[in-house]
Amino acid sequence: MDDLPNLLSSFLLVFFLSPLWPLGPNPLPGNPFVIINKSQNELAFINDNRVQTIVSVGTGKTEELTPEGLFTITVKAENPYYRRKNIPGGDPNNPLGARWIGFDARGTDGRIYGIHGTNQPASIGKYVSQGCVRAQNEVISSLYPQIPLGTKILVISSQKSFEQLARKYQAIK
Repeated sequence: MDDLPNLLSSFLLVFFLSPLWPLGPNPLPGNPFVIINKSQNELAFINDNRVQTIVSVGTGKTEELTPEGLFTITVKAENPYYRRKNIPGGDPNNPLGARWIGFDARGTDGRIYGIHGTNQPASIGKYVSQGCVRAQNEVISSLYPQIPLGTKILVISSQKSFEQLARKYQAIK
């Protein structure tokens, strides 16, 4: 019984430092990586050492609303529930659309900031949100299975190309 605290400490140390930890180091060149460039309101999906897809998105009404930095995808949901107005997933009035891919910006848990679909497709490409990144429902539904939990997401305002940014953040060789 005296060894229990030591055993527990050892287990926790191994668990949190293990390379199998789902929110561990990422990206390695070739791993999925997402870049949101607010200056162009575009999202790039990087995988297999190349930019796979570039799509238009909507971001925050002001520059401060959509936080910039390197974050981690921590939550995913199909037909997400909109808590603020008590709107169930799948409802045509739900502003979150078909999918939610949440990330840990500003110390949050992935339920505040995310990439999501929209019930307002005309808002794509504009500065319209309260901080989230809006995408067409078809786009987010297509990307959803390709972006696992633990994927890194870079939100930035830059004049650099997606390939340059991906190289800088070691998402491609």
